[in-house]
Amino acid sequence: MRSKGRPFIVFMSGTLYIVSVPIGNYSDMTQRAREVLENVDFIASEDTRRTAILLTNLNIENRNRLISNHKFNEAAKSRYFINDLVDGKDVAIVTDAGTPCISDPGNELIKDAIDRGIRVTPIPGCCAAIAALTVTGFDLSRFSFYGFFPRENATRKKLIVQIRRDARIPTIVFYESPKRIIDTVTYLAQELPGSRVCLCNDLTKLHEYVYRGTVEEVLQELSARETAEKGEYVIVMEIKRSEEDAAPANQLSPEAMLTEAVIREGISMKEAIKKLAADTENTYSKNELYEASLHLKDMF
Repeated sequence: MRSKGRPFIVFMSGTLYIVSVPIGNYSDMTQRAREVLENVDFIASEDTRRTAILLTNLNIENRNRLISNHKFNEAAKSRYFINDLVDGKDVAIVTDAGTPCISDPGNELIKDAIDRGIRVTPIPGCCAAIAALTVTGFDLSRFSFYGFFPRENATRKKLIVQIRRDARIPTIVFYESPKRIIDTVTYLAQELPGSRVCLCNDLTKLHEYVYRGTVEEVLQELSARETAEKGEYVIVMEIKRSEEDAAPANQLSPEAMLTEAVIREGISMKEAIKKLAADTENTYSKNELYEASLHLKDMF
């Protein structure tokens, strides 16, 4: 990054900075992140209004360099920013809160920058999922982060089957919105009874609150709390599994499952992929099944 007063270097591409910002408490902003946002030529922002408030609170005079970069326009804006980076400009990606790309925009621009040989560097800082994990006291030797809990019932069922069976992963993490939190915890109590939960609400903010206990206990406390439908949530669960749940998932490879479906049911490979992807007992994703079909095509 070129600091103020530094001469412009001709024919050198700029740097794309992936900048983590506070998830609630502005004091959590690192000095390095502050310096980057002060000196870059442009800031690719998920919501320019919220980033402008952040810059004001940090006394950073760079608001005129804010350019929107959200999930609905990031593919088109990526070309715009790449041109600036190729011309030697420095660009920082920020989201509303936390770390870009963790259930937030940014990945399209990062992939394009890497493909063009542009330097991409992280400016570490806050991440709500990691912050929540640190206060659980759960087994963190391995964990899985699933982003926002799915809304579609079929997708939920398939994910629960996968979680129950994968005994290698003791702890799972989700994000959830305040308006859906009671519905989601109710569903988890039905599907994963007895599991321990650390439910974090508005981490680092003035009204930070952490629910702890079994999923049933947390649901009871959550339902009784008048302010439950306010603030953002991180759900961390230490899964209680039965012996039946721990049975190996997908004992057949995706190639074998596709071949069996085609032969047994007399359907095309495309139909087999669609059928297996919709089967809640199958934990392979549609992309994995498609890759397996290409592998079969190469083999035969």
